[in-house]
Amino acid sequence: MKSFVLIICGILLASSHAAAAATPNIVFIFADDWGWGDLGCHGHPYVKTPNIDRLAREGTDFHRFTVASGVCSPSRTAVITGHFPARYNIDGHFAWVPSNAKRNMPDWLSPKAPLLPRFLQHSGYATAHFGKWHLSNNMIPDSPLPSEYGYDTYGAFNCAGEQMPVHEDSRHASAFIEKSHHDGKPFFVNLWLHEPHTPFHTVPKYRWRFRELEERDNIYASVLSHADDRIGEVLDTLDRLEVADNTLVIFSSDNGPARAARPTELTLSHDTATGAGYGIGAARGITGGRKGYKSALFEGGIGVPFIARWPGKIAAGKVDKTSLISAVDLLPTFCEVAHVKLPKSYTPDGLSQVAALMGNGIPKRRKSLFWKMNSRWPNKNQPYHWVSWAVVDQDRKLMTNSNSSYVELYDIATDPYENSDLKKEEPETVKRLLGKLSEWKATLPAEPSGNVFSDERSQ
Repeated sequence: MKSFVLIICGILLASSHAAAAATPNIVFIFADDWGWGDLGCHGHPYVKTPNIDRLAREGTDFHRFTVASGVCSPSRTAVITGHFPARYNIDGHFAWVPSNAKRNMPDWLSPKAPLLPRFLQHSGYATAHFGKWHLSNNMIPDSPLPSEYGYDTYGAFNCAGEQMPVHEDSRHASAFIEKSHHDGKPFFVNLWLHEPHTPFHTVPKYRWRFRELEERDNIYASVLSHADDRIGEVLDTLDRLEVADNTLVIFSSDNGPARAARPTELTLSHDTATGAGYGIGAARGITGGRKGYKSALFEGGIGVPFIARWPGKIAAGKVDKTSLISAVDLLPTFCEVAHVKLPKSYTPDGLSQVAALMGNGIPKRRKSLFWKMNSRWPNKNQPYHWVSWAVVDQDRKLMTNSNSSYVELYDIATDPYENSDLKKEEPETVKRLLGKLSEWKATLPAEPSGNVFSDERSQ
């Protein structure tokens, strides 16, 4: 009888591992303020990223991926919900309560929103989040924990509760991957890196690695190199467990690189979630020639790296310069990859890009893309940071200031660096896209709703 029980247990364990092998794993690496040009494979003159470069060699490098905002929290909202963040009145980063209230924002993303990890969790995936959160803020102690959003386990910062040290993300991710594999479950894991957001938390080993560089460049290169090494640790775990061939790995960033608006001294700063490090004076990120930086809706603020690897499924060593992919596409894409059927009650703003990932995509989108940000007009110190509304339809991108008194129009298929404003040549296109923006604005809520406010609002 004992032998029979052992045989049955072995059969069940083998069956669970076979089922997990048939269902792909997903590792989503999301950096913070990582510029399009801040990669070795994108030609950076001194930043070294051998592990991300490896993903590019073994996968496809998509050059036309855009996030849904020029700043952190709304960008992450789009990823996790598949919706434009303006649908939740999340137009800027989550801060302390008075700041959120002043900007007509909630204090956190509602856990009752449609959520990527919950869709996957309910379909049998082991789900985890390690790294930056910022779908609330650590300064709001009564905000929901990441575990309320569909994650089986997490370690995070910029959230309520205990703050995970920023450099422990890969260690926890690797342990989670190993446990999920041992349990015979497919896994979905967010590895949301701190780097290269301020403060820059340097480690002597990495400062020494770039000791020939001027101090600001040294600091910037060192934190990116540290992050790249941690990505390498996770890739090594996939290799060691022999699950790399059944795992979709994506590397991207939440927005373009941060830069000071004017010359800034190199000083130390302190973040309540991550601790002390160098401030914005050490920000050296580049955009690969795109205009604007973080907080801009020009391509320098929203056009970010997007590298996808899935051996045997996604072409190796390929560069895709035509497929227009958005952060709102990730939820439907990941769910199709995972064979997860979306609820009939849910309509994403994005669409599945599995065909594009596999090299079978078509350049033109069926759905338009929209952006909303609260930007100053005019903005003399940051000349590309005046855009409050933007729409992309097919190959045309229209941007306007807050009251639509000024517009610019670009053909982003042939002019991805936004050098030639077409508004005078194409007045009918301007009129049509302003109409699309107006229709979209009419669908947005006037203010946040639901259980998304801290008790501090009533104090």
